[in-house]
Amino acid sequence: MHEDSTTYTARMSQVSAHLAAHGYGAALITPGPDLLYLAGYDAVPLERLTCLVLRPDAEPVLVVPLLEAPAASISPYGSSGASVVTWGETSDPYQLVSNVVGRTDVVAVDDHMWAAKVLSLRSAMWPAEQVLAGSIISPMRMRKSEREIAALREAGEAIDRVHALVPTFLRPGRTERDVSRDIAEAIVAQGHTRVDFIIVASGPHGASPHHEVSDRVLTPGDPVVVDIGGTMPSGYRSDCTRTYTLGDPGSDYLAAYSILLAAQQAGLDAVRAGVTCESIDDAPRDILTASGLGEFFIHRTGHGIGLETHEDPYLVQGNDLRLEPGMSFSVEPGFYIPGKHGARIEDIVVCTTEGVSILNHQPRDLVWVDA
Repeated sequence: MHEDSTTYTARMSQVSAHLAAHGYGAALITPGPDLLYLAGYDAVPLERLTCLVLRPDAEPVLVVPLLEAPAASISPYGSSGASVVTWGETSDPYQLVSNVVGRTDVVAVDDHMWAAKVLSLRSAMWPAEQVLAGSIISPMRMRKSEREIAALREAGEAIDRVHALVPTFLRPGRTERDVSRDIAEAIVAQGHTRVDFIIVASGPHGASPHHEVSDRVLTPGDPVVVDIGGTMPSGYRSDCTRTYTLGDPGSDYLAAYSILLAAQQAGLDAVRAGVTCESIDDAPRDILTASGLGEFFIHRTGHGIGLETHEDPYLVQGNDLRLEPGMSFSVEPGFYIPGKHGARIEDIVVCTTEGVSILNHQPRDLVWVDA
């Protein structure tokens, strides 16, 4: 999703204002979600340095390898006429960045910068102290605009369409890997440009929250946790989990799932502006704990989502950040009983002035598939 040029200019100006307020000489942003967010340039991460230089009271400068200049020139940043400085194969791009910044005591480097580039910039700009730019950029990215929320809503609708197809992929005799291949095709067919992850965790594999698909054969009675997501043409991500069962999984599992369903609903109901992130974690955790499943809920309740699948804010104990309208994140409690099975229910939501807007709409009930 390309914003208009004024949006990118405003975002870069906001970073520059923060730099001035904190006495930092520059923010250095390399390819990744921060560069895409600030400048609209979805640069390919390479060993060659591409670096957006933001300074207080100065125009942005994008330093790029000469062979990347055509791509930079047609990006929203380049097409706006902003400054692009190129470097050749025998040049020192790190010294070039240092020259652009000038003498300074502190520079902020983006949180996704490769270590090799961090250390090379440190050498070129010695003795300037390096700090993380995330403290400046993350609060900006957490508060989604209406256009960003619309992009996330579109992503949610696309992954919902995939989950609607999943029951047709699940049947005894197929492997997790077979099912994963079908899901991957559906993710792209339903509007994503890229598959980001596919978890198909059947039977005892459901006890591993981040299970990698295997050649395990699906059998009658298996619960199957399906957690899937991809990247849309806008750059914004989808992420949704539903749990399926191949026939009757047994009364114990059904009872536990009904508790999980209530726990997830409590998490959704708790979302509103002004409450803390950790309070959203408390809501489902309290229900699971009271029902004897608390020890099997082994991860946080949720994570932010946007240009990354996992980004701020995180719904976890110890995070006293208060929710604001525009913050988007998952609500995804689960239980994971080693050697037996697991379950998870996950929806992406947005905090609004009225409470919460839920972006996934496939039924949250356990989905029964004929075995």
